[in-house]
Amino acid sequence: MRVKIVVPLALAIAAVAYVAAPFAQQPQGRGASGTQGGRGGRGGRDGDGPRARARKVVLAWADTRNGIAQHESVSHALAVIEQLGYESGAYDTFIRTDSNIIAKQPMRTTGEPASGGPSLAMVDAIFFLGHRDVPLDDKQKAELLAFVHDEGKGFVAGHTALTAFESWPEFGELLGARYDDHPWNTASGTVINEDPSFPATKHFPAVFTLTDEFYQPKAFSRDKLRVLLRLDTSKMPPNANNRRTDGDFPLAWAKSYGRGTVFYSSLGHAAETWDNRDVAQMYFEAIKWALGLTTGDVTPRPFAGATLAPARY
Repeated sequence: MRVKIVVPLALAIAAVAYVAAPFAQQPQGRGASGTQGGRGGRGGRDGDGPRARARKVVLAWADTRNGIAQHESVSHALAVIEQLGYESGAYDTFIRTDSNIIAKQPMRTTGEPASGGPSLAMVDAIFFLGHRDVPLDDKQKAELLAFVHDEGKGFVAGHTALTAFESWPEFGELLGARYDDHPWNTASGTVINEDPSFPATKHFPAVFTLTDEFYQPKAFSRDKLRVLLRLDTSKMPPNANNRRTDGDFPLAWAKSYGRGTVFYSSLGHAAETWDNRDVAQMYFEAIKWALGLTTGDVTPRPFAGATLAPARY
C-alpha cells in the first residue's frame, strides 16, 4: 500500500521540477534584492497600504464568471505563473479571480475601503486570463487603462483574454485585437516564429508544430503591434470559419500602449499546454519583459508575405 502512494507522489514532484527547472536558476530572474526563489520581503504591517518590496509584483487576474465554455485550464495556468515567479525569484504573484482588486483603492462588498491585498496602486504588471464580459465599473476601467497607458506598467494576456470586454472599445485598443472564433477548435498547427530576437520567443525554433486551440484575431493592425508568432494557415485543413484568407494569423504579439507594454498570446487552451516548457517560458519571459527586467523591440513591422489559406469549402 505504501508503494502505491509514494510512487505517484514522487512522479508528481518530478513533473513539477521538470517544468520549473529551466527557470529556477536564470540570472535575469533575480529580484531587485538579488535573492533567488521564494517570496520577496516586505516592510510594514498588513493593511497599511503600499510598501517597499524586494521584487516586482504581478497580479494574476482571471475573472471567468461570464465565460462561455469556460476553460478548465485557468486554475493551473495561474498556478504556473505563480510558480515561475516563485521558483526563479523574478517576481511575487497575487492570484485573484474577482475583479474588485482592479482599482487604486479596492472596495469591500459593504462599500467600505478594503485593507491589505493587491491593488493597482502596488502591482507592477498584470497577467490577465479573463473570459468574455468581465464586470468593471467606469472608474475601474479608467484606472486600468491609466495603469498601463499613463503609469507605464505591463499587461500580459493569455488565450481567453482575446474574448474579454467585447463591449469596451478601449480594451481592444489596449490589447491590440479582438476575438473572431477558433476555426479548427483544438488542432495541430505549424507555427512561424516571426521574431526570434524578442525575449518571449527567442527560445522557439524558426518553425515548429504545436497542438492548441488557435484563436483567430480580428480588428488588428500590424501598424500598431509587432507580431511574434503566426499560424501557417497554408498547412491547416480548409475551414469555412477561417476568415484570415490573406494568411496573416497572429498567435502572439507585443506592443506599446502609451507608456506601458502589452503582450498577448493565443496559446494555452488546455492545462497540459501550460506544462509545455516552451509555452511556460514564453509567458515567463513576457512577464519579465512587461516588468522591465528585460528589453525587446516592439516596433511594428509589415506582413512579410502571405502563406495563402486553402480555399473555403
